[in-house]
Amino acid sequence: MIVSIDYLFWLAGFVLLITALMTFADKTHPRRLSTGLFWLLYAIIFLVGDKIPPAIVGVAAVLMALIAGFGGVGHGKHGSLSEEERRASASRLGNKLFIPALLIPIVTVIGTVLFKDVKIAGLALLDPKNVTFVSLGIGCLVSLAVVCWLTRDTVAQGVRESRRLTESLGWALVLPQMLAMLGLVFADAGVGKAVAHLTTAYINMDFKLMAVTVYCVGMALFTIIMGNGFAAFPVMTGGVGVPILVGVFHANPAVMAAIGMFSGYCGTLMTPMAANFNIVPAALLELEDKNAVIRAQVPTALCILVANIFLLYFLM
Repeated sequence: MIVSIDYLFWLAGFVLLITALMTFADKTHPRRLSTGLFWLLYAIIFLVGDKIPPAIVGVAAVLMALIAGFGGVGHGKHGSLSEEERRASASRLGNKLFIPALLIPIVTVIGTVLFKDVKIAGLALLDPKNVTFVSLGIGCLVSLAVVCWLTRDTVAQGVRESRRLTESLGWALVLPQMLAMLGLVFADAGVGKAVAHLTTAYINMDFKLMAVTVYCVGMALFTIIMGNGFAAFPVMTGGVGVPILVGVFHANPAVMAAIGMFSGYCGTLMTPMAANFNIVPAALLELEDKNAVIRAQVPTALCILVANIFLLYFLM
C-alpha cells in the first residue's frame, strides 16, 4: 500500500511529541513535568507502540492513569487572540470558516467510495483494511492546508493550537482508546459468563419481556460503566443475547444486535466515561458544569431505551 494507517499513527505521535516538548519548555506551566511526561508516554505509544513489548506498553498506560488520577495533567498558559481580534477575524472570513470543517467529511467520503480500489504499480493507494480512517486522516491534512491558506497563518500556529486543545481536553483524550480495549479484556476474563450466571440465577428469564429488558438495560448499564457500547456488546450479548434471546426465544440475531447496540448508545449519552461524546464537548465549549451535556441528554436517552425494549420485544 502507498498510504498506510501507520503513517497517521506516526503523525499523531509526532504532534503529541511536540506537545510534550512544548510543555516541558513552558516554565509557567503549573505541572509541566508530570503533564509533559503524560503526553510523552502517549506519543511513544503512537510512534513505536508496535515495536516494544506489550508489557511495556501496559506499564506506560498504567503510569499515564496514575498521573491523571493524581491530578498531574494540568493546563498551561497559551497566548491567544483577544476577543476583539477573534471577532474581527471571524467577520472577515465569514462563512468561509465552514469550508475546512466540511472538507474533512467530503474528502473522507471521496476516499472511501472512489479510491478504495485504486492501485498504482500494483500497490493499493489507500490501506485496504483502513480505507475510511486513512481517508479521514487525509481529509484532516487537506483541511489544515486550507485553513492555513484562508487565515494566512502557518502550520506552526496550528501546532500551538493543537497543544492548547490537547491540554484543554486533558486525560479525557486518552479515555476512548483505553475503554475500547476494555470489552475484550472483560470477554477474556469471562465476565459474559458471570453475567449469564447472575441473570439466570436471580432473575426469572422464562418471560420474554423480562429477558429483553435485562438485555437492553444491561447494555445501557455496562456502557455507562465502560463508556463504550462496543465494549459492553460482547459482555451482554455473550451473557444474555445469544444464549437466552437467540437460544431460548429464537430471536433474529441481526435485530437483537442492532437494537442491543442502540440500547448501549443510550448509556453513552448518560456517562462521563464516554469522554469523547460528553466531556470533550464541555471542555471545548468551556462550560462551567462539566456534566451539562449529560444532563441535557438523560431524558432523551431514557425515552429511547424504553422504546428499544418494546421494539426488540415485538421485532425479534
